[in-house]
Order: sequence, then structure tokens, then C-alpha cells
Amino acid sequence: MKTIGMLGGMSWESTASYYKAINEGIKDELGGLNSAKICLYSVNFDEIEKLQHQGEWDETALILVEAAKSVEAGGADFLIICTNTMHKVAPEIESNISIPILHIADATANKLVINGIKKVGLLGTRFTMEQDFYKSRLAEKFGIEVVVPEENDRTTVHNIIYDELCRGVINSDSREKYLSIVKSLHEQGAEAVILGSTEIALLIQQAYTEVPLYDITEIHAAQAVQLAISGVAI
Repeated sequence: MKTIGMLGGMSWESTASYYKAINEGIKDELGGLNSAKICLYSVNFDEIEKLQHQGEWDETALILVEAAKSVEAGGADFLIICTNTMHKVAPEIESNISIPILHIADATANKLVINGIKKVGLLGTRFTMEQDFYKSRLAEKFGIEVVVPEENDRTTVHNIIYDELCRGVINSDSREKYLSIVKSLHEQGAEAVILGSTEIALLIQQAYTEVPLYDITEIHAAQAVQLAISGVAI
């Protein structure tokens, strides 16, 4: 079994979901008392969040590059970044380590392609919804069209992530707002909706809507399990 390197803490609530999902996946695949071999570096999200909102992405990259080097030195065979937004600096991280990164957009897109999804809605932080590091990868590498909520809804989605979900707050009113936005994206032609922040699945799950939801944490973790066991992410 390969050792999974994890860059976590952004937020720790979603990192806990990753840790649980990966270990459950290993147990399901191998049975018995098997659990994942993991090397985890958890950063202080307060530092990262401040730099994000100041637009200091180079500074966030420096922090995560050093963390990734520590994970590699700890014996990881490959790396997952346990947050969507910070994949913005994945190229900088990748160029400073020798182990591969299992990219969250690729993991999601592989699942969408298998299921024949051509047009998908995207929820996430404002950075993920408005910048190109995630959307363009789906479009250019996999031919998947991405639609995002209108500006007011993007603000709502973003604020709920940072003000509530990253702080462990689950609010039923916020859930209804998200579900309304999911419905709107579906009405715009989205065949499914990506829960494109690793915290969103703490608030809404498939049981709440008939619109197909793609939980990036679940998908990313599942492909990390497959890569750890078989050497291939599927």
C-alpha cells in the first residue's frame, strides 16, 4: 500500500471528512483491521484565509510548498491537497516536490466523464467559482462546460463557506439557500452540480435534492484510496 500525503487544515472540518473517507475506503477494499498509510500536514487556516482574501497567492504558495516538502520527507508516495481553492497554487507546489499530485479537478472530471456529464454547475468559494484554475481545467482537459451562480448567489455561497461551514456551523436556512441555487443551476441546463468546496457536503447531500450532486471530497478521497492500493486512480 502506498502512503498518501495530505495537505490539510483548510479547513480542519473538511480534512476530518477526508481522513474518515480514506480510512473507510481502505477498510472497504481490504477488510480486517486495514487502515490507510497517511502522512498529514495540517496548516493554520487563519493564515491562509487572510492571504487568500488579500490576494497574496504567492505567499499561500510558499506556505504550502514547505508543507508539501515536509509531507514528501515524511515518506508520502503521492499528495492530495485537501481543499479545492488552494489547487490554484498546485503548479507551484508540484514544481517543488518530486512526488505526484492527485489533482482534485481531475478526480472530479474523471467521474463526470464516466457518467456522461457534459455540462455541470459549480459551487465553491468565490475564488473557485470566478477564477479559471478549476473551471478551465474541466473545460480544456475534459471538454466539460461549467456554469456558476449569478453574482449575488456566488456571494451567498462564499460567505456561508467561510462564516459558517469552516467554523463547524450547520444552518438549515443556509441549506435552503444552497438548494435554491442548485435548482437554479439545473434550470440553466446543468446536468449535475459539483460541490466544489470541501466543506459544502457538510451542509447538503444527495438526499436533499433530485439534482445529481458530486461531492469532491468523497470523489477525491475515493481516488486516493484506489491510487494507494492499485497505483491507478479511477
